[in-house]
Amino acid sequence: MHVFLWVLQVLLALHTAMGAGWKFSNAAQTVPSLSAIPHPVWLGLSGVELLCAVGLVLPALSAVPGVLAPLSAAVIAVEMLAFTGLHLASGDPNHGQMVYWLVVAALCGFLAFGRFSLQPL
Repeated sequence: MHVFLWVLQVLLALHTAMGAGWKFSNAAQTVPSLSAIPHPVWLGLSGVELLCAVGLVLPALSAVPGVLAPLSAAVIAVEMLAFTGLHLASGDPNHGQMVYWLVVAALCGFLAFGRFSLQPL
C-alpha cells in the first residue's frame, strides 16, 4: 500500500503541475462552465496547484512533515469539487469535464485518506 500511495502521489503531482501550466496558458473561458472564475483567481489557482504539486512529493525529498502530502491532496480534491459545482451551476449539458474532475477528486480523496490513516508518512 505504501508504494502504491507513493506512485499515486507522484502521478497526481505531475498531473497537478501540468494543470497549473495549462491554466497559465489558457483562460477560464476555455472551459465554458468555468467562465465565472475571474482571471486573477484563475491564475491564483495555478499557484495553489503548483504548491500542492510540490507538497505531494516534498516529504520524499526532505524532512518536511508527512502531513503535507495528504493536505495537498485534500486541497486539490476541494478544487476539483468546486469546479464540479461551478459546472453544475452553469447548466452546461456536457458532463465530460465533470466526470474527469470527480475522478481526480476521488483519487485525491483516497490519497488523503490513505496518508492520514492507512499508511501515514
